[in-house]
Amino acid sequence: MSRTRLENPSRRGVIKAGAAAGGLALSFSTLASAHAKGGRDQALSAYVRIAPDGIVTIVAKNPEIGQGVMTSLPMMIAEELDVDWSQVRVEQADNNPAVFGRQVAGGSTSTPLNWEDLRRVGATARAMLLDAASQTWGTPVGECATASGAVSHAASGRKATYGQLCAKAATCVIPDPKSLRLKDPADYRIIGQPIAQADTPKIVTGKPLFGIDVRLPGMLYATYEKAPVFAAKVAAADLAAARSVKGVRKAFIVEPPPPMAGGLGGPLSGLLPGVAVVADSWWSAKKGREQLNIRWAEHPTATQTSADFDVRAAALAASPPERNLRKDGDFTAALKTASAKVEASYAYPFISHATLEPQNCTARFTGGKLEIWAPTQMPEMGRQLVASTLGLKPDDITIHMTRCGGGFGRRLMNDYMVEAAWIARASGAPVKLLWSREDDLRHDFYRPAGYHFLQGGVDPSGRLIAWRDHFVTFGQGEQFASSAQMNPLEFPARFVPNYALDVSLIPLGVPTGPLRAPGSNAIAFVVQSFIDELALAASADPIEFRLKLLGDHGLVGEAPGAYHAGRMRGVLKAAAEMSGWGKTALAHGMGMGVAFHFSHQGYFAEVVLASVSDQGEVKVHKVWVAADVGRQIVNPSGALNQVQGSVIDGISEALGQKITIEAGRVVESNFNDYPLLRMPDAPKVEVKFLKTDFPPTGLGEPALPPVVPALANAIFAACGVRVRSLPIDPAALKPTAKAA
Repeated sequence: MSRTRLENPSRRGVIKAGAAAGGLALSFSTLASAHAKGGRDQALSAYVRIAPDGIVTIVAKNPEIGQGVMTSLPMMIAEELDVDWSQVRVEQADNNPAVFGRQVAGGSTSTPLNWEDLRRVGATARAMLLDAASQTWGTPVGECATASGAVSHAASGRKATYGQLCAKAATCVIPDPKSLRLKDPADYRIIGQPIAQADTPKIVTGKPLFGIDVRLPGMLYATYEKAPVFAAKVAAADLAAARSVKGVRKAFIVEPPPPMAGGLGGPLSGLLPGVAVVADSWWSAKKGREQLNIRWAEHPTATQTSADFDVRAAALAASPPERNLRKDGDFTAALKTASAKVEASYAYPFISHATLEPQNCTARFTGGKLEIWAPTQMPEMGRQLVASTLGLKPDDITIHMTRCGGGFGRRLMNDYMVEAAWIARASGAPVKLLWSREDDLRHDFYRPAGYHFLQGGVDPSGRLIAWRDHFVTFGQGEQFASSAQMNPLEFPARFVPNYALDVSLIPLGVPTGPLRAPGSNAIAFVVQSFIDELALAASADPIEFRLKLLGDHGLVGEAPGAYHAGRMRGVLKAAAEMSGWGKTALAHGMGMGVAFHFSHQGYFAEVVLASVSDQGEVKVHKVWVAADVGRQIVNPSGALNQVQGSVIDGISEALGQKITIEAGRVVESNFNDYPLLRMPDAPKVEVKFLKTDFPPTGLGEPALPPVVPALANAIFAACGVRVRSLPIDPAALKPTAKAA
């Protein structure tokens, strides 16, 4: 691994230097106020810097976790600025909400929340450059035009590059951004073009980009041992044995203050009790940790197990539900009149995020000020959490955002940031905290397990008339565990005349949280698999049954919970056409399955072609994806990567991922018992984007949920076994198992 130092120079210093050199710096968050004052502010952290040599530096405001926003967000600015992409250099912003506003990687929100504002950043800079040319040449602004980083005046034949005009532009009055006319999409030259990710060359050549790469002068390394039973306290530890290991500087017990309440992920998103070991190298810290011989205090959740959760769920399903979340019509009466009825139980396990870069953070505490380098999806929440836990002022904490080696929701939680900050302050030196793979798998905020006990009925015409789901999940009283809830508007609510969603809760000591497409990643499996069962009961083709269920509706319901049935019909028909659904004869042991799902404002339908061997082994050959995320794809290259990655991620979850709880602790420890899909097993993924007249939305999450039920339905088509629990068990798909 490279030991080159990863540096993060002061952005304010860079801006001042740029202004002194005669450049133009611009920050959208202050444009409106600057316009109102009729002036400008030269000392701002900026989105755009134009240097005299014509190079345009554009700052990417949001964390880059592999979703491509470090490229796509600057593309929006560059498009309206009217500069060639070859002239653009991209920098990652630090956390500075006063300048950049909301800086978050999560919820597939980067495109929809920034689509309008960032284009206006580019348009504002372009307007100021036009104004500079107009003043310089004494010509009307309306007679000047821009292209490829230059302003021209056709009548006089004059032309000047942005670099030549930037000093003059820096003196121009900032126009009202909302008054500027944005480009017609027909004139786009950057948006809509496939552009390689800005940091790919650095990644493939091993340049330091990730949190794990950070190096500081005099830096020490730390490990942090926490209880295998979540939140248990340290009863005793052999600190002297750890300190005796060569290279170990310090070993100490951490007894955190009372945990924060109400933060993202609940109290466990902060600092947990544990033992820190600080050393000259991570290996020495690891060896010292192995000598601690920690005895952990008793904890009430040490009795919880996955097997007991299964038993408890079955008992709750046999009892009246604790409460109802939605009731339309009369399910009981409608089911009695149904010509075909289906009952089924579905279950899915806890799963881990398993980011390839384990959690890490580097912290330096000097003179009452704290500086942090972290791969985080939610830097400002991390700042606030660290400030509260350590008793610091938020303004005394600087967060440098490094590239994340995967996020998937795990890095919305900043527990590793708090740990590093606490250890650095106690150590008196810069400290890099690095988790092991075992730490990462055993101290996650897991996608919660869940259980669904379903009943449904169709009438003689094949129409779905009754649906009931008794959802058994985790929580207590009226409070769901994090990400364990189900939205009462979840499809097929509003599309079935007699519908009931009931819920019962199981108390839980395991920390849970959002994982890529929270809720949807599991609920789609249940809903779309059961729809397939009902289609079979109705003797209907699975796609035709779904089209009938969607009906001829357009928009159903009102924002923010509106569901556009027309858009879903569009992607479903497109997926069927792409895959040749019903037109291709398949070999023995092969099958095709279909599913659709709406999440994060994206409409996706997917068809999976899979085979099942006589040994029960599943092979996914191809996946067809039809997507509707609005009228514009910012970067087709990044969009394709996101969809393909989501599909592979979902297949990986379905085929092998499961977190098992025994005695209140996680059993799995590494990729030997928590497998990820390997490259030879990855299918071909064909993607089609349907452009519709709706605002563009995000792509990081909505492509994942449909692939899991589509795969399960393909397995049924291939071998006749219905998959009702995850991960898929090959033993249950063998001919002997089917016969039994």
